[in-house]
This record gives sequence, structure tokens and C-alpha cells, in this order.
Amino acid sequence: MRLAKYLAEAGVASRRKAEELIMQGRVSVNGLVVKEKGCTINPGLDRVKFDGRIVTREEKVYILLYKPAGYISSVFDPQGRPTVMDLLKDVNLRVYPVGRLDFDTEGLLLLSNDGEFTNLMIHPRYEITKTYQALVVGEPGEQSLCRLQEGIQLEDGITAPARVNILKTFKDKTLLEIEIHEGRKRQVKRMCQAIGHPVISLKRTALGFLNLQGVASGKYRFLIPEEVNKLKELACSDRG
Repeated sequence: MRLAKYLAEAGVASRRKAEELIMQGRVSVNGLVVKEKGCTINPGLDRVKFDGRIVTREEKVYILLYKPAGYISSVFDPQGRPTVMDLLKDVNLRVYPVGRLDFDTEGLLLLSNDGEFTNLMIHPRYEITKTYQALVVGEPGEQSLCRLQEGIQLEDGITAPARVNILKTFKDKTLLEIEIHEGRKRQVKRMCQAIGHPVISLKRTALGFLNLQGVASGKYRFLIPEEVNKLKELACSDRG
């Protein structure tokens, strides 16, 4: 295994950053400083140290969190707002959000310490479907819904086709179900704004085949290996 990958899996840094740390002479293998970023090791036999401390790989974990509104999808917030990590205080391993949900958006958020898994889930070319329930102002007409389904021109380009259904109508607002596979910043909100029906509240209800069934707001559960493998297979099959 490449040394940089080992360091990344141990949570020291990303693989690219780990290569920089190696070239800086901060990593040793069996007592000898290594500065070649292409160095390989045997994880079961070689002893790796970073800044003089032994490095061991963490157990990989995958968490499904029902994020409430009012939490930042980050490990730390410089403004001092609550983060999703505050909901995982009894998780002893370091994990990081897999993608993001806005501060005022609730719903399904994955967290993990597996960098390769994270990349599979968030990279747009893998096309993992994300399902949202958007409560919007007014009642979008057929033409507006078609625009969402065919693609909306935003400032960062046209969106990919979406699936849109009306779940419920109220006097002055409508609950929409919107499926997308892209992950642009505030995408659903911007799409709805573009058709003249701003979002009042937003909830992500599913990611691929995963949903929030059995998980209360603010709570979480660990994914089982079969779910993790299925997500990876889904990403790779969508890649084509």
C-alpha cells in the first residue's frame, strides 16, 4: 500500500496533503525518515510514525444522520454555530460530512472517515440520486414544473434534468418532491427561485436507496456493510 494512502486512511490528512507531509520529512517507516511520496509499505508489518507518533488506521465507519435545521454541515464553525458534530458526541472516531446540507435545511446527511467513499458519493459524475421535499411559495404551474424537469439555466450553468412531483397543495404554498443527482451549492433553492417559487423549507429525504425511516430528527445510525457496498456499486454503475 502507498504510504500516502495509509496516512489518509488513518485520518492524518487527505492523500494529497499526506504526500506533502512525506516530502517534508515528517513521516518515518521503521525508524527511517521517508521523503519519497511513492513509497509503499506493508500495513501489517511496517511501523509508521508521523511527527514521532505511531500512526494506526482507524476503523472505517459510515453514519446516516437526520440533520435538523439549525446545524452547520461541518466539523467546526468559526462563527460558533452548532455543527453536526454536536449530534455525534458519543462517536469516538473522527468522521467528516459527506457533502453538505445548508444551515436551514434538514434531512439525510452521511458522515464517514473513508475518503474514497466520500468522493464516490459527492462527485457529480457518479450521479447518486438525491431526493428532496421542498415547500415553496405559491403553486407552480405545468410550464414551471417542465422547466425544472428539463433543466434550469443558473449562473453556474444549466442544471441536469430533474424529476418533480407535487406531493400536496395548500392555500398559498406547495410541497414538491424533487430528485436531482447534481450537488451544486444551494441547487434546489436556486432552481425553485428561478421559476418564481422560492423555497420556504427544504428537507433531503433520500440518497440513492437510503432514506430516513426509523431515524428521528437529530439522531443517527451506522450503515451496515451491505448498504455501503450497495452505495459503492451504485456509484460505479452510474459512472458507466
